[in-house]
Amino acid sequence: SLPVQGSLLYLDTLRAAFPQALASRATALLSWAPGGHHAPAGWPLPTLYCTPAEAGALPSRAAALRVQLLFALRTRALHVLEARLATELHDALVTLRASWPRLAEDLALGRLSPQPGLPEDTRCRLQALLVPDAARAAEVQAECALGFEGIVQRLWPQLEVVVVGMAHGAEQLYCDTLCQADCKGLPFYCPFYRAAGALLGVNMWPKEPAPRFLLCPDWAFCEFLPCPAEEEPRTVLLGELWEGREYGLVLTARPGEYRCCAGEVLRVAGFHKQCPVVEPIRRESQALSVRGESIPEERFCRSLCRAVGMWPGARLVDYVCVESALLGASSGACAPHYEVFVELRGLRDLSEGQRYKLDQCLQEDFPIYKSFRFKGSIGPLRLHLVGAGAFARLREALGSPLPMPRVLREERLLHLIQSTVIS
Repeated sequence: SLPVQGSLLYLDTLRAAFPQALASRATALLSWAPGGHHAPAGWPLPTLYCTPAEAGALPSRAAALRVQLLFALRTRALHVLEARLATELHDALVTLRASWPRLAEDLALGRLSPQPGLPEDTRCRLQALLVPDAARAAEVQAECALGFEGIVQRLWPQLEVVVVGMAHGAEQLYCDTLCQADCKGLPFYCPFYRAAGALLGVNMWPKEPAPRFLLCPDWAFCEFLPCPAEEEPRTVLLGELWEGREYGLVLTARPGEYRCCAGEVLRVAGFHKQCPVVEPIRRESQALSVRGESIPEERFCRSLCRAVGMWPGARLVDYVCVESALLGASSGACAPHYEVFVELRGLRDLSEGQRYKLDQCLQEDFPIYKSFRFKGSIGPLRLHLVGAGAFARLREALGSPLPMPRVLREERLLHLIQSTVIS
């Protein structure tokens, strides 16, 4: 549960930066929480939200996000758009792109259309909260007909900020994509830092683009391992941290719980009233290694983004990477290699030369990868394009509100993503 200090710090920080953010019914929530009615911030503040709590607890993720989107669309005077994950906001906006005529019709009629994953009794209860609004429906139709660049601020002109429960690690790519397109012109604010299920810090600087978190000493017991690892590793405590250094997080969340390495690497960005301010850098567990080269996922992502920048008109939506051994015979008979599945916007096909750009970027960015490629012990990377919405469907199949890993290990998910390949 969220410490009371965390709630108060967040609310005070949000109000100070965005004066109208705490207005009644001026926050729309896009978050799937099948086990309960929890906002991403972690506490119930029903007066803030224009979206009914019951909508987020539906058995289907896709149905939950669509219903929440409909309730958000009917409220023009939004000041805050909130999501547990940036992927949830992205998937809701993908639904808007695909279904805006039907959504506008539902707004005009004050209706909630039947759909898979929406029980009939729940649909009737939620529909009773809607009223016909032909004027708002016409506005939604007019804005969507103009295209989707900057659509969020055009639909909700009083919107001040987008609040997301996570803006680093696996979610950073979606935050960047949304900032460049659908949510252009809006700040993204990630209020809390969590690791291994524990709340560790709060972001006091909502208008800064890169999230930084003030570690709060009494929320959990934290120790830190200096990076790179020393010959005789020894953990240090909060008062022994140095600005500019990186540390691995060792966590004991509550008295009596096991002490564990959280797999998180943090950089100390500075201090606020003697408490350290940290930036999450990477997760140590997410790495690619077919010959022991161990390429961290976040550095692989940088190489991929650099390669995408060489494909005219392309915008990266999402990707997963698989070590070829996990695909068995379908990966071919060549040496072990990376299989990369990419969803793009703005480009429907790639030439062989364009596909090779990613392998070339990896060789330039990682000398050990280049060495293995030269010796032939790692084969050429294979790049596959998947259809639009493939990753949204994959998240629905995953059936979990947690972020999806970009280095896939689960065979069921591998088969699902293979079935969406278009080239």
